[in-house]
Amino acid sequence: MNSQLRCEVCGRKIFSKPFKVIIEGAKLTVCTDCAKHGKIMYGEDPAPQTAIPKAKVPLPPSRFQIRKTPTPSVDTTQELVHDYTTLIRQAREKLGLSHEDLGKKINERVSLLKKIETGKMTPNNTLAVKLEHTLKIRLIVPAKEEKVPEAKIPKKPSREFTLGDLIKINSEGKEKEDKTGRKQS
Repeated sequence: MNSQLRCEVCGRKIFSKPFKVIIEGAKLTVCTDCAKHGKIMYGEDPAPQTAIPKAKVPLPPSRFQIRKTPTPSVDTTQELVHDYTTLIRQAREKLGLSHEDLGKKINERVSLLKKIETGKMTPNNTLAVKLEHTLKIRLIVPAKEEKVPEAKIPKKPSREFTLGDLIKINSEGKEKEDKTGRKQS
């Protein structure tokens, strides 16, 4: 029967004892070669100790690896001011900074800063906070709520509105609009 089994990872016939392993959360029956890619399940089918792959010891971090700076948190109820392009350019020029100098100060590419100043790109919240801090300007302000105009529906105290009433009100509004050429309130 073992010669009929196939490895569920590579598809080869399993001639020796099959291994039951967990690979990425899935329980699979695999050959000896593929058993090293998962964790061997001992409860169901005990496997010989020789088939257990040796765990790799993680290397200490290299001194060349880049350290990630903590990103400042920004409230999502904030929005970018509309004239951010001119604010950034004027503040940069006032401080006497070139694009290269500003890029070095906030650790961003010069091309990105130029695109933001020309309005071809919008800075994300993290970059906007960096620019605010460095240039000492205000780019992020509290979001304004848009007011939705309320629909004017005539009140009929005797009964509730039905769909037919709403259709009738809507069609009357369109008739007034059609006759005069513009919408009337």
